[in-house]
Amino acid sequence: MPSPVQVRCCDASGCRSAGSQGLRAALEGAREAAGLDASALTIKPVGCLRQCGSGPLVACDRPGRTRLFGGLSPELAGALITDALAADGEGDTAPASASDPLAPHRIDLDGPFFALQRPVVLEGCGQVNPESIDDALAFGTYAQLQRVLQELTPEQVRDEVRRSGLRGRGGAGYPTGLKWDTVALQPPGPRYVVCNADEGDPGAFMDRSVLESDPHRLIEGMAIAAYAVGAERGFVYVRAEYPLAIERLRLALQQARIRHLLGNHIHGTPFNLRLEVRVGAGAYVCGEETALLLSIQGQRGMPQPRPPFPAQSGLWGAPTLINNVETFTAVPAILRQGGDWYAAMGTEHSKGTKVFALSGAVVNTGLVEVPMGTPLRTVVEVIGGGVPDGSPIKAVQTGGPSGGCIPAERLDTPVDYESLLELGSMMGSGGMVVMGESTSMPEVARHFMGFSVNESCGKCVPCRAGTVQLAQLLDRFVERRATPADLERLDALCQMVKVTSLCGLGQSAPNPVLSTLRWFRHEYEAACREPVDCVGTGSVR
Repeated sequence: MPSPVQVRCCDASGCRSAGSQGLRAALEGAREAAGLDASALTIKPVGCLRQCGSGPLVACDRPGRTRLFGGLSPELAGALITDALAADGEGDTAPASASDPLAPHRIDLDGPFFALQRPVVLEGCGQVNPESIDDALAFGTYAQLQRVLQELTPEQVRDEVRRSGLRGRGGAGYPTGLKWDTVALQPPGPRYVVCNADEGDPGAFMDRSVLESDPHRLIEGMAIAAYAVGAERGFVYVRAEYPLAIERLRLALQQARIRHLLGNHIHGTPFNLRLEVRVGAGAYVCGEETALLLSIQGQRGMPQPRPPFPAQSGLWGAPTLINNVETFTAVPAILRQGGDWYAAMGTEHSKGTKVFALSGAVVNTGLVEVPMGTPLRTVVEVIGGGVPDGSPIKAVQTGGPSGGCIPAERLDTPVDYESLLELGSMMGSGGMVVMGESTSMPEVARHFMGFSVNESCGKCVPCRAGTVQLAQLLDRFVERRATPADLERLDALCQMVKVTSLCGLGQSAPNPVLSTLRWFRHEYEAACREPVDCVGTGSVR
């Protein structure tokens, strides 16, 4: 029987890079030195504990009390074991003694970083051992798959997803239920389900954390989706730069097959499903769904004109359902609690919660899951803690290379699809980078444009050549050798690339430039040789 006292050690990539494996080995050694075994104290590797900038993170659980510690060294292992076993019965808010070596490492679980979050997608992250299907089953994973297969029709599943108001979390925000209906209602024949885990945006690590922390929840969500649309084969397309995520996902798939949660006649029903991992070759453009499908088929990943859309003609010409990691992982909770429960969170047009990877000039970096409609200021200043030195925030960048920069005076904007678009940015996959007063906005625009130049597939001229010309123009502003004519050219070229590029990646590449021109135009004007002539140039609105 498991011990009521356990120490949960984060074993995701971020904490591994901070030394979590050495810390866990030291904890096991300290437990042995104290004459204890697993029946007295369990040391459990888990996934992401969310406050990634404070790693390595360790949570100590005993009845009535949980404490979280960060930045621990192996030398503190003995003190941590002693604290975990302390039978003081006090909660996390118990005052820390000044002589306590763990005191500087205590993280307040009642503080805003955790208290203002609403874990739905992340509910199992940091709770389950990602390499143990038994732990996942004990946490309730796969329970909804069993209920769906034995009690619900595919139509009833799709109806629940429609009622939830869930929209695609990969950036476009397309209604998930409508996409599932489109695939399911195609003429009879093979169908496929695909998870887009090609998370390529700089500063984004939401999907990686879910894959590393709770892979069985993703598999359950994909299996429910496959049943709902009539698919019997699926793929998880993961970028090659995520080796730990790939390793754990493959292990989880193998475990699910052994337990007959994948394969033929799942739970004694006629439903069959084969899932496999496909590793990308590192091309950012393969995050675009038509390019991703070509890559799965073994071809060069290049965006294709639409229609037909993948829901009509995707993998090998068959109807294909594509959602991202966060979308699929939300499905089991929606089926468990009901679509109305999920729809009660968020705003009128943006339901549920959204996971963000919060980074940059902010005190608390890590994973943040909040209801849609939460003010941006709450995320970056209250949950994130603001700029470390206490100086004001200058801007927040959302949406990665396809998004934009939002100025400090707009931080009271609710985080939802429509509001961010109005500001010239977008939700994107969920990257959120905070910038302090010393940040140069033309340099930020040049950074993202350089990324787009390097990652353009080269298929269409506006993106292939237009992004290069935009990068060259931005060089002139950063190096303070631009002219008023360059400012006009920058405006015009952004509009041309946006309107004429083939796929969404090229169409959105100018967004970081356009948003900084809109909100921080004075910085571009100051970079001109004759700044007085730049004043009065029309702003991008």
